[in-house]
Amino acid sequence: MDEDYDDDLLRSILTQTKVIALVGASAKPERPSNGVMRYLQRRGYRVIPVNPGLEGQTLNGEKVYRSLADIPQSETGPVDMVDIFRNSAAAEAPALEAIAIGAKTVWMQLGVTHQPAAAKARAAGLNVVMNRCPAIEIPRLLP
Repeated sequence: MDEDYDDDLLRSILTQTKVIALVGASAKPERPSNGVMRYLQRRGYRVIPVNPGLEGQTLNGEKVYRSLADIPQSETGPVDMVDIFRNSAAAEAPALEAIAIGAKTVWMQLGVTHQPAAAKARAAGLNVVMNRCPAIEIPRLLP
């Protein structure tokens, strides 16, 4: 199911977000997650990569963490958005972790949807965006 999102909501999320945890970050420059991370960094966001297989390494200038819970928010600032670059079946765990760490938004990338996780995140007061890419929405919505 493709959800329709109000441009004002998306614009509000993208302008209020400062720190993004990118779940499923790849060290391979040709991977979409890596390119989106670099794009978001160029746009001024702090992007914290999350990937248990790369834990402790540095990716695009940022230390990689095993999980959202491992991000030291006292050092990085509060995580505003969790950007999920996992397949739909694997999207629930990071969405629930986003609730647990106090994120404001769960953003699932193009092709990623998980209605039960979205419902739980919304019930916890988070914004939820599914099947969209901030690197596509930012140039469309922000100057």
